[in-house]
Amino acid sequence: MSAVVSDVIPDLYLASQSPRRRELLRQIGVHHAVISASIPEQPAAGETALDYVQRLAREKAAAGFAQLVQQQLPLAPVLGADTLGLLDGAILEKPRDQAHAQQMLRQLSGRTHQVITAVALHSSTRQALRVSITDVTFRELSDAEIAAYWATGEPQDKAGGYAIQGLGAVFVNEIRGSYSAVVGLPIEATCELLKEFGIAWWTAGVEL
Repeated sequence: MSAVVSDVIPDLYLASQSPRRRELLRQIGVHHAVISASIPEQPAAGETALDYVQRLAREKAAAGFAQLVQQQLPLAPVLGADTLGLLDGAILEKPRDQAHAQQMLRQLSGRTHQVITAVALHSSTRQALRVSITDVTFRELSDAEIAAYWATGEPQDKAGGYAIQGLGAVFVNEIRGSYSAVVGLPIEATCELLKEFGIAWWTAGVEL
């Protein structure tokens, strides 16, 4: 596994290949680089969705830090995050095929589901974690627009079969909680962790 590292030592490594998480960190002015961290993503027997998403965030951050040590890269805290959707207590998966995607979107139509995102920071001395839970309400969706959405290609690799930051935004009627958490990284919770670890964002030097 390899890391993508800038010429200047970053303040933070992101243990994720997600372009959306990278963009959110850029948005708040965090100087970061990417480190690969591959871990199995499978709930343990009897593990709740909340425990599962928190465990994955912690394990991703820890695995990323282990990669820094193994590759003898300059050490800095590693951020790991994981996001999942829940409807009636069941995890919303990435669609297996068109029929599965259409089934999930029909289930989401006119209803409220939860999006849980956990974010963890891991350094050489400690680890900390925050969790964000957001309610997302869809308007009623027609079978025709569900089929048309699948044809765009966007839902094929998205948990729950939609992307709120993309074309799927037109399905959302209301959000209660963090929009950025639904995208993949809760900025509010992330800034709490950054402050705790002494990592600067765009307000560096400003009295908070």
